[in-house]
Amino acid sequence: MGFFEEVWGALEESSPKLKTEKTLKLFERFKAGEFDDFSANEIVNEQSKPSYSALCEITHPSSVEKRRRLDTNEGKAVFLHAIAHIEYSAIDLGLDACYSFQGLPKEFYFDWLEVAAEECEHFLMLEKLLNKVGGKYGDYPVHSSLFEACRKSETLLKRMAVVPRYLEAGGLDANKKMTEKVARLKDETAKDILGALAIILRDEIDHVSKGTKWFYYACEKEGVSPDAYFDIVESVLPNSVRQRESVNIEDRLKAGFKCEEIKKLTTKETKC
Repeated sequence: MGFFEEVWGALEESSPKLKTEKTLKLFERFKAGEFDDFSANEIVNEQSKPSYSALCEITHPSSVEKRRRLDTNEGKAVFLHAIAHIEYSAIDLGLDACYSFQGLPKEFYFDWLEVAAEECEHFLMLEKLLNKVGGKYGDYPVHSSLFEACRKSETLLKRMAVVPRYLEAGGLDANKKMTEKVARLKDETAKDILGALAIILRDEIDHVSKGTKWFYYACEKEGVSPDAYFDIVESVLPNSVRQRESVNIEDRLKAGFKCEEIKKLTTKETKC
């Protein structure tokens, strides 16, 4: 099978065990130089439903179980399940970027396959912690917001603006808040969770940075100014861009955000 057929097989796989195995193996094969043809296929498929729909009950974001007290195993399970779901969804986001946008430079596929592989590592790490507190992936209802945003952003320009540079960049802000919350606990599991969050943050900065790189590539290719970033996001996710207090300025700068962009996202006076 060709590269895109292999990616589609990993994307459609519904078993977390098999999906992570296929994705990690595919990235190793890519690095070994097994693939060199990235010309577009005549027919490009589109996922009709999330791969995790076979495992999880999908509900509206407002109905997803709220995080409980983290000083209990049940509270930790709900917390870890929510993060694991984001990371599992992100595996598919990386794979979908590889599959949906064909005929691009080889570097594009390396970048997003690497992202998918690292998201696999994140998921497996969180799944292990989730099992440790008596839970498993699929125990709680989940939302499909990332999948829906993926389907709405049908062009490379929209996808890079909306998924890595808006939704995943929001994870940089959320990670900081979660870390502060978990740090108040003193048990061993909390220490393990903090370690996992630190790894995820480190890698997510790079993932968002890749989004920035390919967003600028798409802007140049389509003759669009990067200054249209927020307008592009709003065209896909209306009324989503708003100022908030908790913005991880330091890590957003590392990921390629301009100071002017950050100022539009935070209510705090910002010097960067």
